Amino acid sequence: MKFYSTNNKALAVSFKDAVFNSLPVDKGLYMPEQIPQLDPLFIKNIQQYSLQEIALEVASTLLGNDIPKSDLKKIIDEAINFEAPVKFLTDSTAVLELFHGPSYAFKDFGARFMSRIMGYFSQADDKLLDVLVATSGDTGGAVALGFLGVEGTRVTILYPKGKVSEVQELQLTTNGQNIRALEVDGTFDDCQALVKLAFNDEELNQTLRLTSANSINIARLIPQTFYYFYAYAQLKSQGINEVVFTVPSGNFGNIGAGLLAYKMGLPVKHFVAATNVNDTVPRFLSSGQYEPKPSVQTLSNAMDVGNPSNWVRIQDLFAGNLAELKAMLSSYTFTDEETKAGMEKLVQETNYIACPHTAIAWLGAKAYASEFPGNYASVFLSTAHPCKFPDAIDTDVFAKIVLPNGAEALQGKEKLAEPLAVNFEAFKRYLINHN
Repeated sequence: MKFYSTNNKALAVSFKDAVFNSLPVDKGLYMPEQIPQLDPLFIKNIQQYSLQEIALEVASTLLGNDIPKSDLKKIIDEAINFEAPVKFLTDSTAVLELFHGPSYAFKDFGARFMSRIMGYFSQADDKLLDVLVATSGDTGGAVALGFLGVEGTRVTILYPKGKVSEVQELQLTTNGQNIRALEVDGTFDDCQALVKLAFNDEELNQTLRLTSANSINIARLIPQTFYYFYAYAQLKSQGINEVVFTVPSGNFGNIGAGLLAYKMGLPVKHFVAATNVNDTVPRFLSSGQYEPKPSVQTLSNAMDVGNPSNWVRIQDLFAGNLAELKAMLSSYTFTDEETKAGMEKLVQETNYIACPHTAIAWLGAKAYASEFPGNYASVFLSTAHPCKFPDAIDTDVFAKIVLPNGAEALQGKEKLAEPLAVNFEAFKRYLINHN
């Protein structure tokens, strides 16, 4: 399978090149040349398969002969070694839990798959691979744990000072070894802009072998399709065939993967993008005018993105047809006050404790169901374990949370991070001087 730039379909490269280069030279994003269709018989019988079996079928269909199926199976079995259960909270509303990986966030799917793919394609005599990543919260921890100790790689994580939770910061700053963290005195958008500038800097690219671990990398997007298919398989095993997915959305990679799954043949009735007050996409769907704005800090910090990179991929999937896109995608926006109230109401009504991002997804699911009632399963995505957000959750409620393995061990670890101004020359000097 070849992958082209969203800015120029004639600029097509192999999967390996797309993974290592991350960003095309024309500053677009890579997308598969064709959207292959899964075998309808596989979809019909999907409830018979495990998450790992579904992942292998989806990945091999997308990648073709780029990686032999036997090798791809080994990568998936090692990377996706945790579950993604669908749990019904009411007769019609369920949560898809995506926080059962090592960093307690959905981004473990992308980060672990991508690190293994990069390791597979790397040769022993290759130049050291420098992985750059900007994070608004969960990406950093997932990438750090996904690449920790992987030979031939060095990871540099940029995160916004004071805008990630304590657990998130500990996960990305306490690893050492081949993981470095830069505490940027700015927003996530500033971090993301610095990373993008690095990829387009000629001197840096001559000095270092750069790649990205952000959702701009196509190897991050592909594994995120897996859990949509698996969620449908779990529903189908219960006799449910119609589903609306509600996705907490910041950089729009997660819902972009869902829409890619839909284009590959996954039967989905509708998608809902639930955002915080960083509402660039909801405003676009309402007005038809795409007007990014500086990001605003909120309780749901991993969604604090004012100019979502992956939106161009979604537009590409629908060939710029706004009417077709709006027929498949709705969006709702919620304030911090509404988020807090939603978290409390979710506990009161279902006894389910959710992080702020998950609560926004639940609110979005309720808003859509109220506007478009019907006989379908409403599945909202839980993208992070609530233990990562103690400051956002009532103390009495937080005390009831069962901590995942390893969470307590983070406390007391030494923070290893260097301060960085929002200055590309300073970032460039750091990369060159610490080579």
